[in-house]
Parts: sequence; C-alpha cells; structure tokens
Amino acid sequence: MASCADAAAWVLSEHDLIAALDATHRLQQRLAAVQLAVVRELDGRGTAIAQGASSTTVWLRHRLRLDVAAARRLVGLAASVDVAPPAVREALAGGAVSVEQARVIADTAATVTASAGAEVADKAVGVLVEWAAQFDPSLLRRMGTRILDHVAPDLADAAAAAALAAEAARATRDRHLTISEQTDGRLRLSGTLDAEAAALVRAAIDPLSAPAGPDDTRCAGQRRHDALADVCRLALRTGDLPDSGGDPAQIVVTTSYDGLTRQLSAGALDIGLRLTPDTVRRLACDATILPAVLGGAGQVLDVGRQRRLITGALRRALVLRDGGCAFPGCDRPPRWCAAHHIRHWADGGPTSLDNAVLLCGHHHRHVHRGEWTVRLGDDDHPEFIPPAWLDPEQLPRRNHYHRRT
Repeated sequence: MASCADAAAWVLSEHDLIAALDATHRLQQRLAAVQLAVVRELDGRGTAIAQGASSTTVWLRHRLRLDVAAARRLVGLAASVDVAPPAVREALAGGAVSVEQARVIADTAATVTASAGAEVADKAVGVLVEWAAQFDPSLLRRMGTRILDHVAPDLADAAAAAALAAEAARATRDRHLTISEQTDGRLRLSGTLDAEAAALVRAAIDPLSAPAGPDDTRCAGQRRHDALADVCRLALRTGDLPDSGGDPAQIVVTTSYDGLTRQLSAGALDIGLRLTPDTVRRLACDATILPAVLGGAGQVLDVGRQRRLITGALRRALVLRDGGCAFPGCDRPPRWCAAHHIRHWADGGPTSLDNAVLLCGHHHRHVHRGEWTVRLGDDDHPEFIPPAWLDPEQLPRRNHYHRRT
C-alpha cells in the first residue's frame, strides 16, 4: 500500500489505470469484510458501553472520527453481514461483491429463508452473487424481490407477500433522522422515513408548501423548508409537547438586555446557533416564545440549598455553558439532558451553576455508578476523570462537540 500510494498515476496507461481501479476496489471490499467482523465482535462484547458510550455507533464516531450517519451505517452493515449465509461473507471477503451488495443479498436471503427455507435461500444467494457482477445495489434489491421466480417458481407468489412484509420491517429498522450542524450555523436534515411517517410529513407539509400567490418567488425546496418551520411553530403553540429537561418545550434566545433594547445585539439559541438582531427582536415580541435575558433583574443563578431541582434561569445558564451532554464524546442536545449535581444534593451540594453539569440519560446513569469523576476546570467548564482501568494516567477529558468557538 505504501509503495502504491507513492507511485505516480500519470505514468500508467489507461488499461493499467482501469486494472488498478478494479484491484483497489476489490481490496477495499476485502478490508471492509475484516472491519465489519471486528465491529460486530466489539458490539457483541459491549465494549462501547463499558467505556462510557451510549452505543457502539456513538463510540465508533468518537473513536474513528466519523459522522454519526457513517458510524450508524457501519454498525448496521456489521449486523447484516453477521447473520448472512456464509456464502455472502465469503463473497465479500473475496472482493466479489461490495459491502452494499452484500447487505442487499443478506436481506434477500433472510426473506427467502423465512418463506421458502434455507436450501432455497442458498440457491438465491448464489444467483444474486453472480448478478452482483453486473448490477448495482439498487437494481440488485429490485431483482431480489422476484428471486424465487428463478430459483423456486412454485413458491414465488406466496413469497411475494412475505417479501412485502420483510420490506416493511426493514423500513422500520432503517428509519432515522439526522440533524447535523454546518460550519455556518445552519442545520442539515437527512434521513429515511418509513411509509407511515412519510405520509404524515407529506400530509402536514404539502398544504403549507403551495405557492402563496403569483408573487411568491420561493423555489419548491424553500417552500418546504418554510412549511416545516410552520408545522413546528404550530406544535409549540399547542402546549401539548412533553417537557424538555424539566421546562416546557420552548425556544430559548439569549442576548444582552442593553443590546435587545437598542436593537443592536445578536442572540444565541440554546442549541448554539446565532441569530441576527432583527430576528431576536421579532422572537422577543412573540408571546409564545420565552425570551431569556441573562443578567437582567430576577435571573438568580445560585439558588443555594433552598431548591433541589435545576430549572428556569439556572438551567438556561447551564445550557449556555455546556451546550448539551458534557460527557466526552456525546453529542446529545440540551433538551435530551438532565442537570446533575456534581456534589450530590443529598450530600450537601448546593443547587448552583458551579455545582451542576448537563448529562443525557445514559451518561447520567453512567456517572452515578461512580467510576468517573466530574469537576469544573480552571475555566469553569466541566471535565471528566476516567477510571484507572480505562486510563491509568487518568487524564481529564472534555466534550468538544458543543464548543461554539
């Protein structure tokens, strides 16, 4: 690999370049087979949980510096290939199929096994592996829905219903929505909805996505964006949403009091995004949105021992400081987190900003087991001391996912 990386591609003929492309692709798939086996074994051993992560996906993202979608895909592929017939794993290890093709064949084999038995499934795998030399994963999956027409015609009709049910089960398994922050502060939405959720989203958004009139210059994508925002505003106004970290579901905008009154100050949302002064003023006028003005009258950030729960202004200050779950490697947002007393309230710890840290449910339980120590660093931000069995030097660790600078 080192010698290939240092070689100059421009000196190769077109024939040699194509041969090199094919060879590196086969090698990539063979390496993927090894990596998936390792991921599956680590997942089965519970390594991620033992090291403080909430899941293998989160652990892989932190360990390999992947985005969460890539880490989730890696875990899903490992699980699919692990339960696939041996011929699928052999084809992947030999570079005969790609990782995505292997997943398609594994899913199809599972469906055929349920409807026609293992012997027919083995025949189906053989045919699909041959087809993989000609067809990409999408076409291969489409052809796999009628694979019994080729290997067991007498069972094809009965199996079609089973295949439809299996496809619905896969849609349920693969459903997800990823919200990722871009470098300029905007959010990117991506994901896959199952049929029912897709119908609900379309039913809610389509009526609001129509052009507002002949003077509406928004493109279709912009209209759908605005429709989604409108649906969220409607949901917040109902008051029926569950509490978020002890407070009602709400938008929290933080700005300076003087800047707000002089219409000059930008604002910060509790999820770390910045807002223009005009937007801050507009939101402050909306009675259904709670303005949070730190430093103003009545914003008490230390309530001493008179109150145990960390709510209201104190929680909002905690959200601004931590940005989300403060445990190293966790990206859970503030609304998924509870406020944890660093020195337990039952042991005499005060309910104050310098004795609190935001933790998601998983890491809240993990910290309460007592292996990790939490403290505030010299800059008054939380840091975590790992147990000696994980890090003999017990170097303090911090969460870098919520940093705003």
